[in-house]
Amino acid sequence: MGYRKLGRRSDHRRSMLRNMTTSLLREGKIMTTEPKAKEVRRIAEKMITLGKRGDLHARRQAHAYLLDDEVVHNLFAEIGPKYAERQGGYTRVIKAGYRRGDAAPTALVELV
Repeated sequence: MGYRKLGRRSDHRRSMLRNMTTSLLREGKIMTTEPKAKEVRRIAEKMITLGKRGDLHARRQAHAYLLDDEVVHNLFAEIGPKYAERQGGYTRVIKAGYRRGDAAPTALVELV
């Protein structure tokens, strides 16, 4: 299995994950459902790895995926250097119970 489809068309899924990754890198943590959290974790770790590399090509790759210029700048100026010594595992997914309306399992995704 490559990835979770999350019950959405490919364009909607890509847009949703881009939005969630941008929000995670801006805010530091987000609350969502467990499957979405696990997918966002994969992408966010790749973005932080780009931030650690810090070269022009990495910056352009991050800029092509993330939706906010300020978040891209923050990724390369603060987040990347913060995790320079760490070999992966930049995010944490914590199970947070069940959502009230539809009993979907929720999780908190945060930067370590």
